[in-house]
Amino acid sequence: MGSVAKKGLQQYLLQLQKNPLRTKAITAGVLSAVSDIVSQKLSGIQKLQLRRLLLKVIFGAAYLGPLGHYFHMFLDKLFKGKKDSKTVAKKVVLEQVTISPLNNLIFMIFYGLAIEGRPWIHVKSKLKKEYPTVQYTAWTFWPVVGWINHQYLPLELRVVFQSMIAFCWGIYLNLRARSLALTKG
Repeated sequence: MGSVAKKGLQQYLLQLQKNPLRTKAITAGVLSAVSDIVSQKLSGIQKLQLRRLLLKVIFGAAYLGPLGHYFHMFLDKLFKGKKDSKTVAKKVVLEQVTISPLNNLIFMIFYGLAIEGRPWIHVKSKLKKEYPTVQYTAWTFWPVVGWINHQYLPLELRVVFQSMIAFCWGIYLNLRARSLALTKG
């Protein structure tokens, strides 16, 4: 690893220790931004939609990063930091029946209301049609991520790891939302 990259990583890990909430929030915001830029380009948007990008940064930094920070601290306190297979399974199940459905629901509401600017009645209709499919897909994907996260990563890196995986998940959700809008339009 080059010395610049190594120093950057060391500084990042130091910030993660000194200011964990802030660092996780900024990381989630930045990765949400990069995910949205990739999504916009893959969906054929020629000119970067800056308002949409800013809203995605806010969503990542103000919601995803802090929620993940506190949720993982809660899980570690609840299960006393244990990492045996039975405890990891319990953490993954708890995560999948609480935070996973909530995150997908809030994202879809936020995307419809704030990013697309749709009225609530249209967002609600889209939720009824699309939320079950999105959540089912999440349940086929995120438990594996959760298992790796809880089994192998220390507490301070779990939100960062999830944010990196959410980068890909965000692209999936954005492209899904875009393709559904195109087929109806």
